[in-house]
Amino acid sequence: MAHLHRVVVLAIDGVYPFELGMPSRVFGAADGRYEVLTCSVDGRPVRTNSDFSITVEHGPEALRTADTVVIPPFVSTAVTREVPQAVTQALGSVGRGSRLVSICTGAFVLAAAGLLDGRPATTHWMAADLFRTWFPQVALDPDALFIDDGDILTSAGAASGLDVCLHLIRKDHGSEVANQVARMCVAPPWRDGGQAQYIQHPVPEATASATATARQWALENLHEPMTLTDLAEHSHMSLRTFARRFTEEVGISPGRWLIQQRVGRARHLLETTDLPVDQIAGQVGFAGGTSLREHLHAAIGVSPLAYRRTFRGALSPTH
Repeated sequence: MAHLHRVVVLAIDGVYPFELGMPSRVFGAADGRYEVLTCSVDGRPVRTNSDFSITVEHGPEALRTADTVVIPPFVSTAVTREVPQAVTQALGSVGRGSRLVSICTGAFVLAAAGLLDGRPATTHWMAADLFRTWFPQVALDPDALFIDDGDILTSAGAASGLDVCLHLIRKDHGSEVANQVARMCVAPPWRDGGQAQYIQHPVPEATASATATARQWALENLHEPMTLTDLAEHSHMSLRTFARRFTEEVGISPGRWLIQQRVGRARHLLETTDLPVDQIAGQVGFAGGTSLREHLHAAIGVSPLAYRRTFRGALSPTH
């Protein structure tokens, strides 16, 4: 019998109920591939940030059996620079080799425990300045929706918890399973851009046109060479105006977005087909296999062969 991956969610006083239930909802939709337990630092009921408390079935002993530990966010007034003793003791129960995941302010717990020292991490953009002040030893990226640093993953606020959970399913079992889970949860399997697209900005002029038409055209024609001028023309804007509006709407530059789409399409083809690397490169608009290898390595740090081996191996034998 295959090992059932156990996810343990650590509820801390002030927890947000939405994010607390998120791992159970997402991992629970993966056709029995995961078991999800919820625990508190002492086994007692936990206050939420709403007008109710929750009773959990497990205490910190559940953390000893976890393959993945998720720390959901809690109300900002409970955020501290030092880890409360009860939380420290609970984290001490986590077994070696377990994967740690934080959502939003949960990153403060990992940082205060010294687990993020010298490592990349993210948190909600509204908490970024405080996080950077308290934990300068952490390489904070306040723009990322989530960061995968191997055995520790951090994510931004609320919906990015969905992003990181789906990412873990994709990492564990391939895109086909992750996409099915996303459909069950009525959520996008992957979101482009970073937190910048969700930070409040002044409202653009009413006369400015959106860049959605250009993005849709680009996605339908990724196999074709295209320039930023081509994209701007499809939005009926000057190149300068298009670049500014695109960054405002998406959170990243048009050039970076286009590369992300090409890499994303290439990853899908690597996972789901046996096409040669050079042929995949042509289908997604890269100049050749060398260009694809360079961009894929820059994006995720592996070669097309290694990526295919990892994710094709995670799929069922029929693929």
